[in-house]
Amino acid sequence: MANPFGTDNMAAGYALSRPPVHPRVVERAFSALSPGTAFQRALDVGCGAGISTEALNAVAQHRIGLEPAHAMLKWAPRVSPEADFLVGEAEALPLRAHSVDLIAAAGSLNYANLDRFFPEAARVLAPGGELLVYDFSPGRSFAHNNRLDDWFEAFMQRYPAPAFEGRTLSPELLAPVATGFHLRAAEQFEIPVTLSPSFYLDYMLTETNVAAAVRAGTPLEEIRRWCAMTLAPVWEDTARPVIFRGYFACLAVN
Repeated sequence: MANPFGTDNMAAGYALSRPPVHPRVVERAFSALSPGTAFQRALDVGCGAGISTEALNAVAQHRIGLEPAHAMLKWAPRVSPEADFLVGEAEALPLRAHSVDLIAAAGSLNYANLDRFFPEAARVLAPGGELLVYDFSPGRSFAHNNRLDDWFEAFMQRYPAPAFEGRTLSPELLAPVATGFHLRAAEQFEIPVTLSPSFYLDYMLTETNVAAAVRAGTPLEEIRRWCAMTLAPVWEDTARPVIFRGYFACLAVN
């Protein structure tokens, strides 16, 4: 199956139309773990178009994004211009031993071979370094009613998600498989982010079910028209907080 994140359209969508959830998660994780911590060098594994790398700006002086999908990295220098970016995979980190203080992985370890990743992470982390793993599901809920949930169900029925080739992860599932690491802090979260109706529409068009529908022959403009028509009475032309649900897990080398 083709990499759903490896197209030019998906890369542009990730660069321009993804909600600013990553900075909120990074802030939340390090407030819970080590308030005020500043890392010298951070590696973002599976950085996509660079928005998760840019989020590390708040906690790390030098940031490196690592991404296997070449198309994503075309946008990364524009999204996070002060970071460096490399093509590479989680199972073979192209860095020297003990060369980074922080590794972050936002939704990327679901697709990695964890038996190979964790020894690599332990190798490149400096003594006292941290590993932050986090992920969040699509924003599909308003804070005070179910109208967006109902729309999202119809959206997924009309444009089904492709078969998931990864694995489901959570702090509870990570802890026993994180060879060489121990869990320091973890949390299941709900983060509200206020979005405009137009931004939410563009955001939904970056979802993998839309990419799958386009690959199967449905024109993107047809999907946009349906989404715009059906979202209009849900949003009523008003910016609203959308709830993003997910987890973070902070791990340290044993």
